[in-house]
Amino acid sequence: MPVPASLEERPPIVIPTTDLRSLREIVTATRPSDPRAAVAAWLAEELDRAAVVAPEVLPPRVVTMHAQVSYRDDVTDQVGRMTLVYPGEEDAEGQAISVLSSVGAALVGLSEGQSIRWRTPSGGLRGLTVLRVLFQPYGRLGASDGGPRARP
Repeated sequence: MPVPASLEERPPIVIPTTDLRSLREIVTATRPSDPRAAVAAWLAEELDRAAVVAPEVLPPRVVTMHAQVSYRDDVTDQVGRMTLVYPGEEDAEGQAISVLSSVGAALVGLSEGQSIRWRTPSGGLRGLTVLRVLFQPYGRLGASDGGPRARP
């Protein structure tokens, strides 16, 4: 089960109301026998501590559902790029990562420059830093960067 390295070390996170509703449904629907149940429990804790805002006032550099993100694995220093998706929307190439994976649950709600650390089930330490939010579906990021603008 992913366990935060320390509650005090967890950065503040922001979740739009629309994502919160969908994520709560996913957490609630995850059965204890599901292999992702531990991540769902961690995600529920993250949702409980999140600042929840209306989509129209969401800061543009926050990782939301369907956001495209560049991040660094703080243990290996490898840089990755992915889109955060709902369970069932993942892809085999790892470009679309489920929010019910430890990486997905860690990244949701973070802003550019923020880092988070947690312990793996085997006791190891993992950490990620959001380098850049390349696309956010709530439109403000795409519009301000000259990129495509998605509908909320």
